[in-house]
Amino acid sequence: MSEDCLQVRTGGTEDCLQVRTGSPTITTRPARRDEVAATAEIAVAAYRSEGLLDDDSHYEPVLRDAASRYEQAELLVAVDGDDTLLGTVTVAPHWTPLAQIARDGEMEFRMLSTSVAARGRGIGELLIRAVVDRARELGCHRVVLCVIDVNTKAIRLYRRLGFSRLPERDWQPVPGVQLVAFGLDIDG
Repeated sequence: MSEDCLQVRTGGTEDCLQVRTGSPTITTRPARRDEVAATAEIAVAAYRSEGLLDDDSHYEPVLRDAASRYEQAELLVAVDGDDTLLGTVTVAPHWTPLAQIARDGEMEFRMLSTSVAARGRGIGELLIRAVVDRARELGCHRVVLCVIDVNTKAIRLYRRLGFSRLPERDWQPVPGVQLVAFGLDIDG
């Protein structure tokens, strides 16, 4: 394996991603209970750094409530070889209370966040691949998500990974906040 490639392990599959990191291995796994608070901090810091939260945001308490995500859905993390948290994502199959737009047979992911220090290393893509692997494990036929319409970086990532718009599922959780939906059909 070349030095500019990262060995990636998600759900038994292996890929090579171009990265800028000194760590030879980044893995995804379920978050441990003792990591829940740290995943919340990663999410809040990531959203703030992208200008997606302001001081009176009603969404910040939702991001900080990683304990509920841990209990009601699946909380995945990306870690390096030293077990340092690099990113997190909430995985919500359609039957969980945290699924907002998922329908029968679909897996939804929410609150994809990369630590500010780990940006540019392919962590978001790695976590999305882990979500797709998990969806396959559960027999889901599609992965869905919604993202605020001003988050152009995330939208570019989703499109690059093959997600297509699902405009019929767009919605506004509060006036002035437009969420746009995307989906990726997967084989079982």
